[in-house]
Amino acid sequence: MSLFSLHIDTARTWRGGQNQVLLTVMGLRARGARAELVAHPHGVLLRRAAEGLDLIPLAPRHEFDVTSAWKLSRVIRRERPHIVHAHDPHGVAMASMALALLGARAPALVASRRVDFLLKQNAFSRWKHRQVRCFLCASEAIRQMLLDQGIEPERLATVHEGVDLPHVLAAPPLDVHQEFWLPRGAPIVGNVAALAPHKGQRYLVDAARIVVGVEPDARFVVLGEGELRSSLEHQIRAMGLEKHVLLPGFRLDVLSLIKGFDLFVMSSVTEGLGTSLLDAMACSRAIVATRVGGIPEVVDDGVSGLLVEPRDAHALAEAILTLLRDPARRRAMGAAGFARVEARFTADRMVDATLAVYERVAGRRP
Repeated sequence: MSLFSLHIDTARTWRGGQNQVLLTVMGLRARGARAELVAHPHGVLLRRAAEGLDLIPLAPRHEFDVTSAWKLSRVIRRERPHIVHAHDPHGVAMASMALALLGARAPALVASRRVDFLLKQNAFSRWKHRQVRCFLCASEAIRQMLLDQGIEPERLATVHEGVDLPHVLAAPPLDVHQEFWLPRGAPIVGNVAALAPHKGQRYLVDAARIVVGVEPDARFVVLGEGELRSSLEHQIRAMGLEKHVLLPGFRLDVLSLIKGFDLFVMSSVTEGLGTSLLDAMACSRAIVATRVGGIPEVVDDGVSGLLVEPRDAHALAEAILTLLRDPARRRAMGAAGFARVEARFTADRMVDATLAVYERVAGRRP
């Protein structure tokens, strides 16, 4: 009998993590494994997963939501999965409490760890993390961080996130100049990330000022939404970059837009892995990124892109200018990035590695 896994993601918004949840569930089902999804009743993930999946609308109101945990325990008791896989911190909390209610009848808990933040050390956080049989770390950098925090090595597994290559290849390219009324022929530098402090867009805007001082035609398109929008808008106005740095917000056609970028930049201060980097490499874009977290596991410095230190706008600008001035090198790096994704970071490889962890945790193999 194939393994049956119950997946939990409590986010209401759509980011890279929710895409990985959907790829995991769909990939498991394609392999004949039963997989059900517990997701926010009003979340984007539930809407996108509305066809072909067993769906359970449920999400906690806060981390210590005993009522939601009790409802989840009833679902687990009824469905009897072999593995409960929590994909976000509130999901881990809800699953931990639900499994505690089931006692000896509880299935094994697996938890995804996609961020390179330290585990919280309050009493409840320490308790819920003790309930996790195995942490699936999106990068080796995250695994090492958890090792340093005292998590036993046998409870850790690195499973790099993956890209649905056929889906990326099928996305039609968009003319970014036409889409945003940019000057024909202007070089386009793109970024895709939540507008959040750890994504470091403030340093990208600082770098844009330097780049524009040398290459006045350059344009920067920052796709995403988040808490820093007003701060970034103020920074852009203060620097007089309104015509050079655009914040178009969240876009569903992000892959098509990436294909219209000349260069993809990730300016993160911290980063678990960076699924938008994988998307850009799958679109054969050359990369400039910061040397933090799992990014060096994705970008082969000097081959598929250039890596710089975080919070260094001058180094970021220099790397951007270097590649904007060398189209042949950008094309070579884009081809190398695609080959790297195809060899190491596909959704199929991610799902196979996840299933192998399930089998080990459930006692199906050594």
